[in-house]
Amino acid sequence: MKLHELMPSKGSGKKRRRIGRGEGSGRGKTAGRGTKGQNSRSGRGVPLGFEGGQMPLQRRIPKRGFTNTFKKQYEIINIKDLRHFKSGEIVDRATLFEAGLVRKDKAVKILGAGDISFPLNIKVNKVSQAAREKIESAGGTVETG
Repeated sequence: MKLHELMPSKGSGKKRRRIGRGEGSGRGKTAGRGTKGQNSRSGRGVPLGFEGGQMPLQRRIPKRGFTNTFKKQYEIINIKDLRHFKSGEIVDRATLFEAGLVRKDKAVKILGAGDISFPLNIKVNKVSQAAREKIESAGGTVETG
């Protein structure tokens, strides 16, 4: 078989609809936009959320509170997720990223869900009190910062 002999399978290739190409096409003249009105004009349409002059829903609903844009985002890891590591291994952001447990751009916090039975040396941004106790009782160390 040669490159010029390749063809799409029967029925898989669908031609795009060509609108506004004469009356005989079945989609000529108004090109499927109907007659008159705001949506039939060029540069047509209304902005997203526009309700014909009525006060839009997004502006009718009461707004409350405050969103801190400088809030520190943490990737959450539970103790049960650390079972993939070997005893005595150093667990930091880089090793967690290699294991596919965190994304690269966020700080890491370890929470205490689950149990651990072998020592690990953990170096992350934050650790909950329960997680710290479980890790240290298993003989591991925790370093935050």
